[in-house]
Amino acid sequence: MRFASFTSPELTGFGIVEDGFIRPVDDDRYPDLKSVIAAGDYDGAAAAAREPVVITGMTMTPVLPNPGKIVCIGMNYVAHIKEMGRDRPKYPTLFTRFPDSLVGHGQSIVRPAASKKYDFEGELAIVIGREARHVAADRALDYIAGYTCFLDGSLRDYQRHTSQFIAGKNFRHSGAFGPWLVTTDEIPDPYSLSLETRVNGQVMQQGRIDDLCFDIGALIGYLSTICRLDPGDVIATGTPSGVGAARDPQVWLQPGDVVEVDIDRIGVLRNEVVDEEV
Repeated sequence: MRFASFTSPELTGFGIVEDGFIRPVDDDRYPDLKSVIAAGDYDGAAAAAREPVVITGMTMTPVLPNPGKIVCIGMNYVAHIKEMGRDRPKYPTLFTRFPDSLVGHGQSIVRPAASKKYDFEGELAIVIGREARHVAADRALDYIAGYTCFLDGSLRDYQRHTSQFIAGKNFRHSGAFGPWLVTTDEIPDPYSLSLETRVNGQVMQQGRIDDLCFDIGALIGYLSTICRLDPGDVIATGTPSGVGAARDPQVWLQPGDVVEVDIDRIGVLRNEVVDEEV
């Protein structure tokens, strides 16, 4: 099952994606997708879905407009660790993104006025489906609601102001999240997935999810030891090699560029770059 969040002149909400259409969910119990995830009632939401509406008439918002925690993992593909000149970490490298740093599929991502070193990082994101605390790695997949694409747009100079990445990762509307959530019944084995990031149609990044330094089970196990993970929390699992900062010459996103994060069996997250209006 695939769920997307949207807004249009007539309606704002979420629905089920089917063959280029969205069937909006109309159920007072579930005002948003996060509430469905918390209840685990995907079939109930499907039963409350209305007649299909063409996706092209809607603005896609982040798949979860009101996520809980957004935890991102840095340096989590071996080839990316090497290209950035770092040592393989003993523990996952963690940073957070704020909800207003993200837009949805088809919306513009913003190169801020403060920096021109705006880089692309395509990632697989997982959405937690039920409360998780002290979860064993071999049971971790049972706690996932589904998977989606993630663009971790990064301002490299700000990222390196200190040892903490947060400054370079949270400029308003610098990243993206979508186009939809694919539930785990459609992807029983996330390690079989492949990811590709394109800029203006040119392939810049390629990777397989089974190449993660810390796999999904290890990430959930580690994070759930630190804090309780709740339904609607998001974990962006890291990016493969090929980022703009590591290229010679370096490649920075420019206004008019189109970035696509393509993960097989999920879909394509597509966003165009614009300059910040100041």
